[in-house]
Amino acid sequence: MTRTKSMRGGALSVLLTLLLIGAALLAFVGWYKFFREEPQPAWAFATPEMRFKYGSIGAEQAAGIPYWIFYVLPRLFPEKLPPGPGGYVALGVPWEQGQELPVGFTKKTIGFPRVGNNCAVCHTATYRTKPDENPTFVTAGPGHTTDVEAFFRFLIDCAKDSRFNADNLMAEINLVTDLSWFDKLLYRFLIIPFTQRALLDREVQFAWIYRPDFPEWGRGRDDAMNLTKYFMIKVPMDDSFGPTDMPSVWNLNKYKPEQGMFLNLAGDSHDAYSVIMDSALGLLGAPPKRPQEFVAQVEWLHEYLGALPAPSYPLPIVAEAAARGHALFGQHCASCHASARTGTRIPAAEVGTDRGRLGTWNKEAAMAANKVVRKMGLERKGLVEESIDGYIAAFLDGIWLRGPYLHNGSVPTLRDLLEPVAARPKLFYRGYDVLDAEKVGFVGTGPEAERVGTRFDVGQRGNSNYGHEYGVDLSTAEKQDLLEYLKTL
Repeated sequence: MTRTKSMRGGALSVLLTLLLIGAALLAFVGWYKFFREEPQPAWAFATPEMRFKYGSIGAEQAAGIPYWIFYVLPRLFPEKLPPGPGGYVALGVPWEQGQELPVGFTKKTIGFPRVGNNCAVCHTATYRTKPDENPTFVTAGPGHTTDVEAFFRFLIDCAKDSRFNADNLMAEINLVTDLSWFDKLLYRFLIIPFTQRALLDREVQFAWIYRPDFPEWGRGRDDAMNLTKYFMIKVPMDDSFGPTDMPSVWNLNKYKPEQGMFLNLAGDSHDAYSVIMDSALGLLGAPPKRPQEFVAQVEWLHEYLGALPAPSYPLPIVAEAAARGHALFGQHCASCHASARTGTRIPAAEVGTDRGRLGTWNKEAAMAANKVVRKMGLERKGLVEESIDGYIAAFLDGIWLRGPYLHNGSVPTLRDLLEPVAARPKLFYRGYDVLDAEKVGFVGTGPEAERVGTRFDVGQRGNSNYGHEYGVDLSTAEKQDLLEYLKTL
């Protein structure tokens, strides 16, 4: 009897050991296939510019898309992309020759390769001085060619389609790569279904971009404060609508909070550090997994963008005309754009521009957003907890690359901005990256601009080109001199 009990005890001990070993192996496989993190390749951090364009800020963890799903979606759903070149190029994303992904799209292995975004997706500009040359890429410039709204819609529309299933996706994936049998099983039974559910969950948060009474943002714009409301503080959708131009983020040290300056188009944020942190959190879509690493990334971005100079105008400048224009600038522009008012709010009633952006944010939203960030254990001065009724008087460094103009991008060139509202273009196309050397800005009309760009109608909601009627009484020659000076900034 004793011997029998001993044998039974030994068998149970062996069985328990085997179960523990099996559980440990399953845990290891689960960690290895879903959670292990591999560093990005060294080239992604070879220079500060490369790090800004391709370095991960952690967005792949909660908001990333499995690389092979991302790869094949345009092949399976080409009709859900905007008209134009095939693939993600149809979204107008800046894409450097020889790179696997567009600028601002990051690739990192967290169990399996995933694609995320970083700040460069909205803050990299391209330009050409003539149609037949390769584009020049400008780090921290306004992403005036990228159609962010179309990208959001593409992912959601794909997930809603009945063709988004394991059979169809795996058939496409098998055409472009040779996954192991185990990875094929993971994609088929776990990764693809989970990705579809995650994308469908975004549909509620993005409901307002499907409203038929809201016009499309178009290339180079986003509805930033509504994105913050619906993603960070998760408030119910309201009737506000205020798309604005992507801003440049170079030379952020020019903003001096201690002198009463604020950031964001309406002065919603206290300082550059807060803007960078909040924007990065928006890309993560969740609290950072490792707060210390996240803060280190924000600190690096703050340092890098703080000292990064604006780009120089790439074409010849007529020095004599620029000198005359400098005097005109002092008479007609400097009181807002080179004075104690620069970087501070100008009342909306004074400047007279479209008020849509102001209606997308309020004191209560700022308080709620600051509370969310504090709960994450993150410290920053944060969003301004007060009612706001004005727009920041902008610094004009690199203004030649920041078209279209006004906060909502409703005026195609600086020359058009020097005209009375009635004489400004009512219709043009955004997102073509050939410079308009005569008018300063980008070419917004003609066959190529229409083929590449998105149509902008100033009569639609949020698109008004009213206001900022300064310098409109100058002579034609004086306006040209003033433009020549603005090229030097």
